[in-house]
Amino acid sequence: MRPIDLAREHGLSAQAVRNYDDEGVLPPTGRSEAGHRRYTPLHAQALRAFLALRAGHGHGQAVEIMRAINRGDTESAYRLVDAAHVALLAERDTRAEVATALGGLSATTPEPARGRPLTVGELARRLGVHPATLRTWETAGILRPERDRATGYREYGPDRVRDAEVARQLRRGGHPLHQVARFVDSLREAGGAGALSAFLDAWQDRLTRRSRDLLAGAAQLDAYLTLLDGRPAILAP
Repeated sequence: MRPIDLAREHGLSAQAVRNYDDEGVLPPTGRSEAGHRRYTPLHAQALRAFLALRAGHGHGQAVEIMRAINRGDTESAYRLVDAAHVALLAERDTRAEVATALGGLSATTPEPARGRPLTVGELARRLGVHPATLRTWETAGILRPERDRATGYREYGPDRVRDAEVARQLRRGGHPLHQVARFVDSLREAGGAGALSAFLDAWQDRLTRRSRDLLAGAAQLDAYLTLLDGRPAILAP
């Protein structure tokens, strides 16, 4: 097969196939008497495996996986594949932590007043905590109070009061400070609990898509390894 024959299946250019060949994505390539590259079904499956891996692993890591396979270093390739699954599991756990924290928020939490900012003492009384607790939360990155320009004292406007209300409930639920800080950061970035809920749904969709992409890449890679072993491939083109 010529480069264009491999390229057509995926809507690529012949030059893209040559570039992948030069990157080590494909196994060693034979040449015609005129010096033209000649590919086999093994090369075609290598390209399928690479493109499928790229969807879940990204271009750089997919290249490294294929290079390792093509030089016979399957152990390194398996480690790269395993590392991607470990990273995905860690991200899935983080998303679950944030979702759990969101679910633990009370629907009856009062909205902070839109009047003047609260002082440390006033906010502590509102929450039923010691002022030192608020300073601990600030050190942990949970609260970000503003400062009065004249006195330098901490001030808590409506958004900061909301963050403190959220932190109180999460701490009562047993969530550690680092998890509370991560959740409150997500809440700030999303713009509120409602927006965060939509963000979590989209995050879950991305995780699901990547899981499927990793599975699809593994299936095509297994078919390539099967051909390298000299056995009939399980997957059809």
